[in-house]
Amino acid sequence: MADAQREDALGKSYDLALLRRLWRYVRPYRKQFALSLVCLPVTSAFLLVQPYILKLAVDGYITHNDAHGLAVAGLSFAGALLGEFLFFYWQYQATMAVAQQSLADLRADLFAHLQELPASFFDRNPVGRLVTRLTTDVDAINEAFTAGTLTIFMDLLTLAGIVVIMMSLDLKLALVTLTVLPPLMLILEFFRKRSRDTYRTIRERLARINSFLQETLSGIMVVQLFAQEKKFFAEFHQRNSDFRDANHLSNIYEASLFSLVEAAGSIAVAVMLWYGASQVGLGLVALGTLVAFVEYLQKFFVPIREFGTKYTTMQSAMTALERVFQLLDTPVTIASPETPYQPTRVRGQITFEHVWFAYKGEDWVLRDVSFTLEPGQKIALVGATGSGKTTISKLLTRSADTQRGRILVDGVDIREWDLPLLRRQIGVVLQDVFLFAGDVATNITLGRTDITDEALARAAQYVNADRFIAQLPGGYHEPIRERGSNLSGGQRQLLSFARALAYDPAILVLDEATSSVDPETEILIQDAMTKLMAGRTTLVIAHRFSTIQHADRIIVLHKGQVRELGTHQELIDQRGIYWRLYQLQYAGETGDRRPRTEAIELGTED
Repeated sequence: MADAQREDALGKSYDLALLRRLWRYVRPYRKQFALSLVCLPVTSAFLLVQPYILKLAVDGYITHNDAHGLAVAGLSFAGALLGEFLFFYWQYQATMAVAQQSLADLRADLFAHLQELPASFFDRNPVGRLVTRLTTDVDAINEAFTAGTLTIFMDLLTLAGIVVIMMSLDLKLALVTLTVLPPLMLILEFFRKRSRDTYRTIRERLARINSFLQETLSGIMVVQLFAQEKKFFAEFHQRNSDFRDANHLSNIYEASLFSLVEAAGSIAVAVMLWYGASQVGLGLVALGTLVAFVEYLQKFFVPIREFGTKYTTMQSAMTALERVFQLLDTPVTIASPETPYQPTRVRGQITFEHVWFAYKGEDWVLRDVSFTLEPGQKIALVGATGSGKTTISKLLTRSADTQRGRILVDGVDIREWDLPLLRRQIGVVLQDVFLFAGDVATNITLGRTDITDEALARAAQYVNADRFIAQLPGGYHEPIRERGSNLSGGQRQLLSFARALAYDPAILVLDEATSSVDPETEILIQDAMTKLMAGRTTLVIAHRFSTIQHADRIIVLHKGQVRELGTHQELIDQRGIYWRLYQLQYAGETGDRRPRTEAIELGTED
């Protein structure tokens, strides 16, 4: 919520700073950008000369019945039109080439930065909102290029040129004509402030819709099973209505601005014709000058009229830039040091030294946790929900960093390790296996080209995954649907074991998941786990006691503290916390409910 509030309260005066930052992405393509800038004044010059050619044609050739001169003027006018078209085409083509290349670089930087952010960032920020940054917000910046907002500079140059030319032709007529400009400038300033705020609201509400859709569609089975469609539809309807209202307000501002500029242009032409006609009648102003004034005035209000649309698009782009750079400015709190530790061989020794950790403030999840795993040793973590088992695995892989104490791998603080190397040496098999869109082989190798087909097949065979893979129509090339929905839970688990083995890590973290699979698959998974753990330092987050009885040691966590440590039999003989938890699960499996009272008392133990 704090991040959302900060996002909603973005400052309103960074435009130049934002454009300077955007220039860093445009700069590699500055030659094409320079070409587009060079074309702008040339295009403007061809546009400005057209009314002046008409003035010469009326005053110099039509009045004197000079057919040859009139033909020359006509050809000159056609040449000016052709020149305007060609240079505008080159300018637009160069601008769009720069836009597509620079924004592709920006989107790549965003994605690379997101991959470096810690897990806690994704806990606070909905995925839908982040997707909006990489797609909708970057598209809004692209729309600014597409709508020709760079031509605003040409428009300003054209407007200045028209004013100078009109004043040089007839100062009084120009001053009378331009009396509508001061109130028009006040109107533009009013709408500038309103449209900026409105577009910030639109982007924020669109992000909320995307976030809600992503979360709801990911959990659509839960929504349907609990018959909550009406509730979720009502919530979506409210967010959709808020988004619609923000767009309506933006449309009102845009329509009002367009109408007012159109009205100002019509009033200016009427005033100019009223005053100019009398001056022509008195012989003080030439007819060609009046014709040129009409043309210049029409060309004067065209960019102002388009300025409303371009400015609205520009405001949307500036709001998107604020949000994109806010994401890029999110600090990467977990990274490799400047001179990282990069060993050629990893033994797999793990040491926790007086580790304290809290996700928020001093609400400690782990309290002074200390233990050591020797290379090749297998330790199981046992404890009630919320005791800190999963947090230990997150700290070991540096998904988060400790507030106090330190964690060593092979005697070196993990904060001194090269982060990618550290994580490659720690194979994590989660209870909730995530599979990506692609085929079976891709989900095992995760795109690593150094894992050969033979190594891939050996890994799958070793952990018993080859049995079900061989039964798939496409084998290793069988497409995997979203989140592996076309595979069973046990099959997904076996694929995760094959993935871990293919990477050949020195350390394993296993979050066991055999409670919801059939007995036959459970036997395969247990066999795969035994093979995976052979010769590797292994940390097992235990949910079922049948899988940890043969661990070298068992650590019993309670309320973030190490309360007991020993083998299965030693802990049973102590008749302490472990014995109570063991009795609770054993009773649940045999149908005896009596030990649950002791387990309930365990939950309130200090």
